[in-house]
Amino acid sequence: MPVAMQAAYIDDLSQTLAAVIKDPSFYAMFPELKNADISFDRPSDPFTPSNTTIDMFLYDIRENLDIRLNEVTTTKVGNQVITHPAALRLACSYLVTAWPTKGVLWQQEQRLLSEVLVVLSHFPIIPTTFLYGSLVGQDPQLPMVALHPDALKNLAEFWTSLGSKLKASLTVTVTISVPIFSDVSGFPVTAETLGVTQAPPLAPPATETLLEVGGQVVNLTSQPVAGALVDILNGSSVPVAPQQTADSNGQYIFTQVNAGSYQLRAVAVGYKPQVQPVTIPGSTNDFVIQLTPL
Repeated sequence: MPVAMQAAYIDDLSQTLAAVIKDPSFYAMFPELKNADISFDRPSDPFTPSNTTIDMFLYDIRENLDIRLNEVTTTKVGNQVITHPAALRLACSYLVTAWPTKGVLWQQEQRLLSEVLVVLSHFPIIPTTFLYGSLVGQDPQLPMVALHPDALKNLAEFWTSLGSKLKASLTVTVTISVPIFSDVSGFPVTAETLGVTQAPPLAPPATETLLEVGGQVVNLTSQPVAGALVDILNGSSVPVAPQQTADSNGQYIFTQVNAGSYQLRAVAVGYKPQVQPVTIPGSTNDFVIQLTPL
């Protein structure tokens, strides 16, 4: 189920970058930057700000596959486990230009660009003190790359598409996390139960420890796979408990399973079968089965 997009992640990033550039700790070193306004407008012709301006035009948004998140994470709240599907990692790229309004314009433009470059390059990871809105508390932290090597390749063509003349510029790319699926609540992975077994006459009753095992079947984007069939197998691929069917949230549960080493097997229409080793009892993530489409 998609997450309700109540938070303006990209707009919050723009506000965060403005806070970085206008960091008062740099004012003494960079007086030009101190007095400049920050704009996020499209710098198409005519672009004539009334005051000296640093313009940061968001020109590209794409998934950052190099640091893509695939792992499902969980937290325990009371007697339930909350599963957090992996968030989308978006690389947001800005074209940064300087628009002076006084003095020798080309000199002020170059000084402004130099100052912006130093400030942005100073923070390979954006400090938490600058984060705005939905970006507060994001994990992992937000990497920032000034002068990204994969930025605009043909600047002359880009400026022509804007209807403007070629202008000096630099780029900055920041990768943020954007949740695309809702969290799922479920039972803890293992819950211990006790059963009494038959004992010889006059001997004390023996006890056997059995476990309740639960988990979730998801696809590569951490979306639940409803209706997947799940088995617990021993070393000879023989089921050790009745086969279970994942519910609408992709969750499954087995009862009365002995502790030990097993294999989890999941199959679903449209996906490759997945078999993974598990130890019972184990951690929550061990029982999340991720299926790959055919």
